[in-house]
Amino acid sequence: MYPSLYYAVKDLFGIELPFLKMVQMFGFFVAMSFLTAAYFWTKELKRKENEGLLSVGTVKVLKGQRATKAELFSSGIIGFLIGYKLLYIILNFSAFTENTQGFLLSVKGNLLGGIILGAISAYLKYSEKEKTKLEIPVWEDETIHAYQLVGNMTLIAAFAGLLGAKIFHNLENWDTFIADPIHALLSFDGLTMYGGLILASIALIYYGRKNNIPTPVLIDSSAPSIMIGYAIGRIGCHLSGDGDWGINNISPKPNWLGWAPDWVWSYDFPHNVVNYGEPIANCNSDKYCNHLVPTVYPTSFYETMMCLFLFLIIWGIRKRIKTPGVLFSIYLMFNGIERFFIEKIRVNTLYHIKGFGFTQAELISTILFFLGLIGIYYFKRIEKKLLIETQKLKN
Repeated sequence: MYPSLYYAVKDLFGIELPFLKMVQMFGFFVAMSFLTAAYFWTKELKRKENEGLLSVGTVKVLKGQRATKAELFSSGIIGFLIGYKLLYIILNFSAFTENTQGFLLSVKGNLLGGIILGAISAYLKYSEKEKTKLEIPVWEDETIHAYQLVGNMTLIAAFAGLLGAKIFHNLENWDTFIADPIHALLSFDGLTMYGGLILASIALIYYGRKNNIPTPVLIDSSAPSIMIGYAIGRIGCHLSGDGDWGINNISPKPNWLGWAPDWVWSYDFPHNVVNYGEPIANCNSDKYCNHLVPTVYPTSFYETMMCLFLFLIIWGIRKRIKTPGVLFSIYLMFNGIERFFIEKIRVNTLYHIKGFGFTQAELISTILFFLGLIGIYYFKRIEKKLLIETQKLKN
């Protein structure tokens, strides 16, 4: 396992680059998942605009205005926060590489660095506005395409997704949250995918409505992106060994899987980032020296492969499905089926109601599957109703 890029580069190329310790493997692949999702989302929104499903909008923009006090203040604050942390990290770089998360989440910093970069940031904003200043500022119409908003929507999805993932994880692990709520809220570990999906979806639908993007078209365009993004994120889970693994698996590898490496069937996740398990004999690592005993199902790898396959299906059928909203409904069904069955061999918190045990993900995946079924029926019915009304108007 590779808790950070440092360990991957060291193992694969024999090169030690200490600064790479700050790049956590899981975080790296989460970033890659968002970038990849944004790429496919942009392509889909462009295609839907070409098909006439999305209209080009305009916004009024004031050109030639001098920098306002609010703009200078906000630029200065952002510069101060970056400089406050940045100079402190530079002066304590060795310690930062060993505890990146702790440094980023602490209130410690360098006041001088904050003041200098804050002043520079405010000055740059002032200079930028002065270059385009007009004697009399004018309002102009600016064209906005839906695909130009993907950057904003990706940031919204990232923030809302992280918040939702933390909320749902803490609800699922209430005892751990009560024991140390500050760590549970501020740490980067402990994320629940469905919490992120639900809250990010709500935020994006709201943002889409504000920008006149029809909800069925918006969610359809996002379906392939969500699936490929999730698959890439699971690569980070697997390579870092973040605890997202399966139940114990000491059964011998079946004959039908004889062509695959042993770790595909059962794996011990050596040097996992959460330091879970038993010590590894003669470990020469500086920090991560545990592995799982007994070995477990590598469910994060299974999910990566399943979701890549489902992405290819969704990407392949997207042009054949003409009813807006149906493609996303199919995604919900695929997602529900995939997650429901992987839960059978995943380690997770069980809820019990009248002797019946289930996980949070099993419950939500079941709901999503039926929402997908209902969605197909609903969107098809709406389309049929619109066709009937259109025909009446023609007659």
